[in-house]
Amino acid sequence: MKFSKELSGTSVVLEKLHELAWSGVPLYLRPTVWRLLVGYAPCNSDRRDGILRRKRLEYLDCVAQHYDIPDTDRTDEEINMLRQIAVDCPRTVPDVSFFQQVEIQKSLERILYTWAIRHPASGYVQGINDLVTPFFVVFLSEYLEGSIHNWSMTDLPPEKMSNVEADCYWCLSKLLDGMQDHYTFAQPGIQRLVFKLKELVRRIDEPVSRHMEEQGLDFLQFSFRWFNCLLIREIPFHLVTRLWDTYLAEGNSLPDFLVYIFASFLLTWSDELQELEFQEMVMFLQHLPTQKWTHLELETVLSRAYMWHSVFNNSPSHLSG
Repeated sequence: MKFSKELSGTSVVLEKLHELAWSGVPLYLRPTVWRLLVGYAPCNSDRRDGILRRKRLEYLDCVAQHYDIPDTDRTDEEINMLRQIAVDCPRTVPDVSFFQQVEIQKSLERILYTWAIRHPASGYVQGINDLVTPFFVVFLSEYLEGSIHNWSMTDLPPEKMSNVEADCYWCLSKLLDGMQDHYTFAQPGIQRLVFKLKELVRRIDEPVSRHMEEQGLDFLQFSFRWFNCLLIREIPFHLVTRLWDTYLAEGNSLPDFLVYIFASFLLTWSDELQELEFQEMVMFLQHLPTQKWTHLELETVLSRAYMWHSVFNNSPSHLSG
């Protein structure tokens, strides 16, 4: 097994791990592999346990310092931010009942608030709440078995939950470090990628691009949410972790590769879109028919994105911006 061989040495070769993970990571290895891919766990296996222990304690200190304090010690802005997070947590992946459990909601709230306080350039932005959920599912899978729909937090000792929460926090931080300007004021990083997506679709599928333009459909109207939540709201949740194997395998190149994934995702429905007028198209793109998708459809989207990236990325002038 290639993964086991790669992980068994005293030091992991990250480049090789990124290459392997791109096509999907086995379920039982995903927690270990994801911690390595985002740069949270060190490549050297001798140092790994000690560093994870230290980072988990550091997170607890951050929570004590920023979250576990009375509102009288917070600014008005911080109180409002905490309120917004408290409103958004119950809306996070609403169709998966596991995320509605009180312990998970509080854990999510602590992660988001602590991250926002420590990243004042962006603070909390709606959509970041979605980005914690794949990490939750993957790190909890080390302790809970079976389907997520049967998971209960009462089966998990508090110290293990504390580890999961800390790992989610640090991995979210690492992920967002690579896309900070996606969540700063006016979200310029996302604006830039939406422009690139529009240009790429024009290059790949001129008829659908022209039809959307003639109908007056702005790419921002539908793809902003895709970039903001990394497609979590657009596909069945059971496919999200497989998609994120590829995201994390892309490393620092992820923002630019998202453009190719989203072009491939959109053009799955090229024929249907060309038959629709503006209002119908908006409705269709807001409620895409992915409910019955399996890994097969997702792999098709990813392999097409990979192919287009190979073809077009060497002539990047069309994606300047």
